[in-house]
Amino acid sequence: MPEATPRRGHVFIISGPSGAGKDSVIERLHQLVTLDQVVTMTTRAPRVNEVPGVSYRFASVADFLAMRDAGDLLEFAEVYGNWYGVPADTMRASVAAGRDVLIKVDLQGARTIKRLLPDATFIFIRPASAEELAGRLRSRASETEAEVALRLQTAQSELAEQVWFDHVVENADGGLEAAVARVRAIITMTNQAQATS
Repeated sequence: MPEATPRRGHVFIISGPSGAGKDSVIERLHQLVTLDQVVTMTTRAPRVNEVPGVSYRFASVADFLAMRDAGDLLEFAEVYGNWYGVPADTMRASVAAGRDVLIKVDLQGARTIKRLLPDATFIFIRPASAEELAGRLRSRASETEAEVALRLQTAQSELAEQVWFDHVVENADGGLEAAVARVRAIITMTNQAQATS
């Protein structure tokens, strides 16, 4: 009888507009599910309460561009005047070792990864309303009012992108646990489907 092929890890992509609550969902999810997190690299300065190496891998522009030019980033983009990119090394090692991977990216990054990894599972996190989104952006107090206005304007076009995602999860104010439960169910369902295919 031939040996079973070792399980390869699956890649889950989480995206959505700025202020949708992606970080809150991911933080709670990690308390419930074992997933390797690919930490996005960025050239922007850390916000209050962000932990280098956990929230983001913070890098100088020179270091970021060196990684980009060496082909060490799965995808990269300049967003709101800063560079963001997904290091490929962590993802490849985790998948090869049979561990599931979670990657949080903006919409532009998600589109790029969709072309590179069409078998990944794409999950769109959305707020319940534009009013909720505006309130969240203002409450984190990390952007000027002009920057908040730009993010809200951008969010309108980003919300239109949800149609090509595999799953859309609403993260309403006060509804974090429900959103996390839905994402957890998607992960479980995906892994069960893969195990039987």
